[in-house]
Formats: sequence, structure tokens, C-alpha cells
Amino acid sequence: MNNYKKILSLLVVLTLFSSCSKKWLDINVDPNTPSSTVASVKSRLAWIQHYYLYAQGTAGTRAGYVTQQLTFISSTGQQSMAAGWNPVAGMSTTPYQFFFVGAGSNFKDLEEKATAENAYHYLGALKAIRAMGFMLMTDWYGEMPYSEALGEINTPKFDDGKMIYEGCLADIDQAIAYFNMTQPNTATALSEGDSWNAGNVDKWLKMCYGLKARWLNNLSKKSSLYKPDEVLAALEKSPLSIGESTIISHQDDPADNIGDILFADPVKTSIVFNNAGMNTNTLVTKWYADILTNFDNTGVEDPRADKLLPWAQYGSPKQFVRSKGIDMQSTIRMNAGPIAASYNADGNAIQNNGRTVPPHSWYVNSANSERWGDTVYVSIKSSSKGYDSDVSDTYKWKDGVVAASGTFYSRPDAPTHLLGYPEMCFIKAEVLFNKGDKAGAYNAYVSGIKGHIDLMNMKLSTYGNENVSKSPMAQSKIDNFLTKGIGTAADITLAKIMTQKFIALSFSQQNWNDMRRYDFSSMVYPGWKVPYEYTVTSAAQTKIPQGKQFRRVRQVSHEINYNSESLKASHPNALNDDIWSFPVWWDIKE
Repeated sequence: MNNYKKILSLLVVLTLFSSCSKKWLDINVDPNTPSSTVASVKSRLAWIQHYYLYAQGTAGTRAGYVTQQLTFISSTGQQSMAAGWNPVAGMSTTPYQFFFVGAGSNFKDLEEKATAENAYHYLGALKAIRAMGFMLMTDWYGEMPYSEALGEINTPKFDDGKMIYEGCLADIDQAIAYFNMTQPNTATALSEGDSWNAGNVDKWLKMCYGLKARWLNNLSKKSSLYKPDEVLAALEKSPLSIGESTIISHQDDPADNIGDILFADPVKTSIVFNNAGMNTNTLVTKWYADILTNFDNTGVEDPRADKLLPWAQYGSPKQFVRSKGIDMQSTIRMNAGPIAASYNADGNAIQNNGRTVPPHSWYVNSANSERWGDTVYVSIKSSSKGYDSDVSDTYKWKDGVVAASGTFYSRPDAPTHLLGYPEMCFIKAEVLFNKGDKAGAYNAYVSGIKGHIDLMNMKLSTYGNENVSKSPMAQSKIDNFLTKGIGTAADITLAKIMTQKFIALSFSQQNWNDMRRYDFSSMVYPGWKVPYEYTVTSAAQTKIPQGKQFRRVRQVSHEINYNSESLKASHPNALNDDIWSFPVWWDIKE
């Protein structure tokens, strides 16, 4: 593992000096002869942030297939297989690569340089990101190299989840201590290199306490370790308003066409766009659409539905129609569907598979008539000015008809809600509900919903009223939903809290963590079931035996090929096909 990372780490270091025009990446050396020694604390931090963000964003998007927020056209690709609970090795790699190779390879040099100039706030940021990265690794893979990782040992041992968890909590406490220190004036100001919070130390402290609350709450299955009052205490120091959240801004920059060293993706665009919004293969599920359009069977639509579900234009005159969700309890994906729609942009009718397709109309290019109705499904694709050299981020057919509106999180300039006030509210609601304080739980639950709506509207208001998807939510719809659609303090349930948290944390790894904590219960996530295709696919049941669930991701090929003995010693089933079904440490009830 270490030799592999050393080779790619050198490439990453070389890339630090050429891939982005942000001020914190500027250097004053010959760009033709870069070296590791010239990288300043401010340039290293910005790139560590970028690569960690890509790791967690990829994990969150892929977790969306596991939790059935998202699905994929029928194929043998890793996204499609994960959506059918028949995972393949390709699912495992990217979060590992971007954390260890892109971010982790720079930890040591940043720490040494920040220590030398007493740049305490850079050390705090480093400790926080290190903790976030290793926590992501243990959430994703379970046992991991930790105590011997990122060092000179070629075959580092694997540590168990408990050790990693405790180490990450210790790192967060150390980060908090560093952020509470006063840097000397001679040290580089955090604002010069911080692409997340623009050097706002108070926001970093809020983020650290929020992470601590999240991680302490994830111990809910550990009866001897789970301390609800400690979770609540951390929440008191976490973001208490949307303005205190850590929200990452992204850009659709026409000049952003170089890409990073690992994937050649644009550097400034949102991670969800890079992972899913670029293509036409990713769709939303019926379950996700249902919780947005008919939450708790009230018949009152969530105002966020228009923004989180994709739209397209149909008919003459053109009319925006919202996508249907793919029913994962149906056989559609086992019958080669859904098939991405085509469009006759010409002024004349065309012939296709024995039928006449009128001008300026949609059709499915397939001889299978069962697939002709797939035009009701719209992908979450966005276009972009940079990556696609388009005039906007709305994906259109050549006659200007909107083929896909994009969604709130899938556009190239979509924000990343790295750690937000709404999540803190839902954690508080869950803890108070389980303590028997239903009134307090309800108040936190309402604050979480309102907070997420407000957070979304902050970004949506920057678009003006471009279309139904890219426009602010109307206050009348918000008021109607909050009054009639979310229930009252008298009928608050854990299911309402966790389902609303799922919506607010769309594209987040934490949604998979929460589903695992509650054992994928349909009592906690009403209407949720494992994909039908899993129940009739023997290969899937080899990886996730019947009666078990999708609990982790199999270790990456780099560890299997180059560190197999350490991997084998880490878990009795580490190299077996069914490792996907074994809970990680915090997911084992005690």
C-alpha cells in the first residue's frame, strides 16, 4: 500500500502547482521545476481539503445507491450493481484513493511546516481532516491501517474500528485545542489557505463539535459507550444556526478544464456533479420521490420536491414535467430498464422501431415496447460551462428543449453541506425522542426541516426564477408543508425524525450510517425495502446472504494485492465474498 501511495503522492505534489487559479494555490517558484519543499502550508491545506472532500463526496453519492435515494440504469457498472445490492469491487476504490493518496500524502509535510511557524490553526484543520478521513475509512471499510498508516511501513497492520474511532475523537479534541490557541502574527493566517470556512476559526470550532456530536451519536448500539448527554453537550457548541454551518461553495468556471491528477475531473465543481451529475445514468427512486411528495401519507407535498427531483420539458407548447421515481420493488431493472430517453429535435417525423416519432418529441430507442414508457424518467444530469463547454448548466436538446433540469445538489455550482445546522437539529431530535422528551424532540425536528429549507433557499435565490427547479421555494408552499405536512408534537415519531434527516442529508454517507444503526428498519424508514432484484439474484445473496444487510464495503484491491496478510488478519471474512454483510465495529450491538 505504501509504495503505491508514494508513486501517486509525487504526482499529486506536482499537480499542486498547476491545477487551479484560486489565490491559496498561488506560488512564487518556477512552475516547471516544482518540488515538495516549496509547497506552503496554505497551498497544502487547500489541496488536502479538495481531496478529502472528493473522498467523502464520492462515498456519500455511492451510499445513495445503497440507501435507495438513487438508482442507475441497468448495467454491470459499480453504481448499478450497488443499487441492486449486488456490489462489485469497483465501488470500493475512489474514497480510499482520494483520502490516502490525495489528502493523506500531504499530512506529514503540512504538520511539519505548520509546527515550524506555530501555525496552530493549520494544525487544527489538519487534525480535523485527519479525523474526518479516518472516520470515513472505518465507516466504509471497517478495519483499516491506522496506527501504521501513512508512514514508512510497506505492509501496515490493520487496526479495529474501536481503535480508529477513539483515535478520531482524540484528534477532534486536539483540533479544538489548536483552534482555541492564538497564532503569532508571523504564522500564515488561516484565511490564506482555507477553502472551507475562509479562515473563520469559530466556524471550525462549531464544525469540530458538530462532528463530535455526530460520531458520539453513531455509538447508539454500544450500550456501555453511548452517552446521550455527551451528545447533547457537544450539540450546544455545534452550529446553532444555518449561518454557523460549514458550507462549501463550488463554481462552474469555463477555465476549470485541467482537472486533478487522479480523475481529471474539474477541480472547482461540486463533488455530486463530478460523481453523478455529469451523466444521464443516475436517477432517483420511487421511495425517495414518495417521501418528498407524500411524507407521512398526509398528501401535502414538500416544497423541496421540486428542487431535489429532476424535471424535463415535454409537449407542444413545451411544459415542465417532474420525473417519476424508479420503483426498486418492481422488475424494471431486470428487464433492461430504464433506458435513457432520446429526442427527435428535427422538424420532421422519424421512423424508429416500427413507429413514427413526431418532430420535437421524446422516444425510447428500443425494439422492446415495454421500455417505450421510460420517457417519464429523467436523470439528475446537469450540463456545465466548464466540463461540457455549454452556455449554462441546464442540459438541453439541440433545439433548446430541456432534457434534464439538474437537481439542487447535482449542479456544478451546487453547495456541499459538509456539516450543517439541520443535521445538528435532527441529532438532537433523535436523542431527545429516545430520552422520552417528545416536546423537545418535536421542536428540534421542526427546526431541522426549516433550517434545511432555508439553507436550500439561500442558494436557490441566487438563480432568480430560471425554471421550476432553479428558483426559490415559495413561502406559501413552505408554510403549508410546515403547518399540514409534518405532524405535531403529539404525534412525533422516530420515523418522522429519521426520514426528514435523510432528506436533509441527501448524498451523505451519514444516511447509510443511520440506516445501519437502525438495521434498515421499515418502522424507522417507512416504505423502505431491499431492492426486489436482490431477492431473486443468487450472486447478490452470496455477497449479502439472506437475512443480512449491506453493512460495509469490501477492501480495495491495493490492500488485497499488496497487503493481503495484514488484511486477512484483520477480520475472519476479510477476503470472503460475504464481507459486504458484516457490520463495522460501531454497528455491532452490545
